[in-house]
Amino acid sequence: MSVLLESNLTSLTLLHRGKVRDIYEVDDDRLLIVQTDRLSAFDIILPTPVPGKGQVLTSLSNFWFDKLINVLPNHLTGIKPESLVNTDAERAQLTGRAFVVKRLRPVPIEAIVRGYLAGSAWKEYQQTGTVCGIKLPADLQEAQKLPQPIFTPSTKAAAGEHDENISFEQATKLLGIPRANAVRHAALSLYTQAAEYAATKGIIIADTKFEFGTDSSGKMYLIDEALTPDSSRFWPADQYNVGSNPPSFDKQFVRDWLEASGWNKQLPAPTVPTDVIEKTTEKYHNALQLLMNA
Repeated sequence: MSVLLESNLTSLTLLHRGKVRDIYEVDDDRLLIVQTDRLSAFDIILPTPVPGKGQVLTSLSNFWFDKLINVLPNHLTGIKPESLVNTDAERAQLTGRAFVVKRLRPVPIEAIVRGYLAGSAWKEYQQTGTVCGIKLPADLQEAQKLPQPIFTPSTKAAAGEHDENISFEQATKLLGIPRANAVRHAALSLYTQAAEYAATKGIIIADTKFEFGTDSSGKMYLIDEALTPDSSRFWPADQYNVGSNPPSFDKQFVRDWLEASGWNKQLPAPTVPTDVIEKTTEKYHNALQLLMNA
């Protein structure tokens, strides 16, 4: 399986390398996004890639962009990425792992929706009984389904820095009340529809992260990626039990290894063993097959 740790296109101008995506300028109105096989955890890029991960993210994002178009428009243009570069070597870097998208202004928060109590939300709940300022019922257990999905935004950190959970009130100060309300409504609607579909395929979407952008008129779009193993916590429904996290179809397997390794979550990140990468690759592809299986 081919691996792309970093794209190298001379036909277009590179604007930014993110944790996973490389972004190139097409023109004033469009961007090319290349989804590499880089893997990040705890907001740090790991030195070990996951082969084919970029193609999984692209296929799943395209699937969800199409399925959720009734909830919110997305940033896709329909232009074939390969049509924008000049050589076969560059086209090979884009096949199955790139989008041509509208050039929009990113909304400066990550829109996280949680349907279950897991990860950092579980840790906060144990200490305070709240998640991002939202008071939850007493005596909930780890991985328990919440009475209703909650919107728990976070800041958007640059590569090498850490996202921070914020309250909805803090989000309104960053975005203004109308935009914050619109983001919350869109995120909850997208999550609800996606979670209902995933349940029919044997997958629980415990939580997920959306990103939004706006055009010059203020119209909002779903951007970045959507409902992939990189941006979501996917659980197999047949292995779900309240009180413990089931094995995930996502990079939680890598996070667990990193936690056990004693790494201090600062640079440099450790090299991930081959068997952990192979298992992670398998989990990503299993999620793709289950969700997209008609």
